[in-house]
Amino acid sequence: MSPVMTLIAPVLLLVASNIFMTFAWYGHLKVEHRPLWIIVLVSWGIAFFEYCLAVPANRIGRLAYDPAELKAMQEVITLVVFAVFSVLYLGEKLTLNHATGFAFIALGAWFVFKGPF
Repeated sequence: MSPVMTLIAPVLLLVASNIFMTFAWYGHLKVEHRPLWIIVLVSWGIAFFEYCLAVPANRIGRLAYDPAELKAMQEVITLVVFAVFSVLYLGEKLTLNHATGFAFIALGAWFVFKGPF
């Protein structure tokens, strides 16, 4: 794999995996009329595809990033995916409180990538 793809592939795979996981964890909130056991089974099925993307993302990502960087990257990607999902799918409003909290988490990720001090 080329050095550029080693840097980019983990990001793309983590974005895709987080889309699946966000639907697995929160997509059912719009399906309130189904029994919980069905929701759990469907969520596990969706999560399987998340794992099929997240594991290679971390395996490939380890070639270019250390584990702390991969985790920080994953958290920021999770928040971005969740924010978009929350607004577009759930119809929630993204407030200044949300944006501020997410920005502080992104700042934490920045420190992980800029270290050590």
